[in-house]
Amino acid sequence: MMKERIYRIAGHVVLLRFADSHDAPALLPSYEPFALERIPDGEEPVLSVDIDDAWEFHPVGVEIGQFDCGGNMYDVAQLPGGDYQFVVHAGDGEVCCIMQSDCSFHHCHVAVKATGKGLRSFGLNSCLMIAYAFSTVHKQTLLVHASVIRRKGRGYLMTAPSGTGKSTHTYLWYKNLPGCDLMNDDNPVVRIVDGHSVVYGSPWSGKTPCYRNVEAPIGAIVRIQQRKQNEIRPMGTAESLAVMLSQVSSMKWDRDIYHAVCATLGKLFACTPMFELGCLPNAEAARLCYETVSKAHV
Repeated sequence: MMKERIYRIAGHVVLLRFADSHDAPALLPSYEPFALERIPDGEEPVLSVDIDDAWEFHPVGVEIGQFDCGGNMYDVAQLPGGDYQFVVHAGDGEVCCIMQSDCSFHHCHVAVKATGKGLRSFGLNSCLMIAYAFSTVHKQTLLVHASVIRRKGRGYLMTAPSGTGKSTHTYLWYKNLPGCDLMNDDNPVVRIVDGHSVVYGSPWSGKTPCYRNVEAPIGAIVRIQQRKQNEIRPMGTAESLAVMLSQVSSMKWDRDIYHAVCATLGKLFACTPMFELGCLPNAEAARLCYETVSKAHV
């Protein structure tokens, strides 16, 4: 007997089927704001996942390499027929979780192998984040590495490599610009909806517990760089595409997924401005950024 849990994340329905030994709210507390009582009439889950400790894992397939998810590297192998296998390790090398997926990522099977609750949650959450990113990739949906602040009804994405200061900059907006709220601090979802770009909160927010079921039209995307003075400039489409390819979940070795990511990024920058902000961690940087980007809505 499997226990079903249903979620709507950025408009997409996700179905999880847990073995009796699992407690979904305990393992995945960040998903509760996105919970549904049932699958809405006329809709189909974009992703269905069976989660079972008892599933026996046997290494198979051809190792492709490693996948970077939230700063953690996971082993990836391709199975006969083109399906995928992901192995999530803890920092000490312990196997936390194993996922096998069909090539479309619409159906996955996950074995939670860690014993401690924290590592069990980490492994399962990591697999689900990967599966969600690739099951939605053909629906003009991207999982983006960014911190998102909302002001006056629009969401502004701050993106950069980890440790550059994304969270610091969104905090400076929150502290110095009245009416701001943080939508997500690490992995928001971006979609193209009716020709417009929209950003959504998600169950994945890095070290900041900001798991909000909220959405907003995107005002702009800002690439953060540390500099000795505050300055901002608009970025061209080609430059924006090159930068954002490194900030979205993708697998370059899978041509179908990679082309879908590139196509969605092309649509994103047809309707969304992007800027480069070189800045100090001060209030003036936040004010300069907002004053510039708030005037640039496409």
